[in-house]
Amino acid sequence: MKEIRTQSREIPRGEWEAFFEGFSRRHQGWLSTLEVLRERLGAQTEARELPFQGAFSDRNGDRVTILVGRDAGDHLAHVVENPSRLWVEVGEGGAEAALDIESDDGTKTILEFRSIVAPEMVDGVVRGAGRPA
Repeated sequence: MKEIRTQSREIPRGEWEAFFEGFSRRHQGWLSTLEVLRERLGAQTEARELPFQGAFSDRNGDRVTILVGRDAGDHLAHVVENPSRLWVEVGEGGAEAALDIESDDGTKTILEFRSIVAPEMVDGVVRGAGRPA
């Protein structure tokens, strides 16, 4: 099995709102796993293999909300209080693989996609292919 290499890129706090808007639009519906890592409790899986619905921060950046699920019956709104740092994991070719949000208390929230696809390849089709010029 081929190992996927990723690099972390930190998103400056002043760009969070715009970043989440674009990230949510690009990845809506992608299957994702949401884990929370706490020093005393270790890793806890909040959601596994649920469609990503979106993420957003409030204007001050004091709270980040991640939404996953298919419908009201399996919907999860995970709130990250007092986030201090935000990273996006980017794979080879520029595909976004995961988010890592660190809170002031050291808690880490990780949203990871089941599979990653290069930005120009969505639903297995190259963007712009087959469209009249």
